[in-house]
Amino acid sequence: MKTDIEKRAIMLGEYIIKHSSTVRGAAKYFSVSKSTVHKDVALRLKEIDPALFKAVRAVLILNKEERHIRGGIVTREKYRKLKENS
Repeated sequence: MKTDIEKRAIMLGEYIIKHSSTVRGAAKYFSVSKSTVHKDVALRLKEIDPALFKAVRAVLILNKEERHIRGGIVTREKYRKLKENS
């Protein structure tokens, strides 16, 4: 029988894949810390379900590659709003 931690790791992995979510987004959705999400999908999931682990890893690598772009978009939007309110 699977423990609650194993179930959580699988649920986190499935959520990340289904929604192309970031670690931060999954942590917020499940009300756990980013460290917990990372540990569950990077360490525990590898032993529980290797196929799911590989799929989650692909999403997380893509997110890491795109994070600088997302940051630029958010910053641009921030300053656009500041300019409008001035």
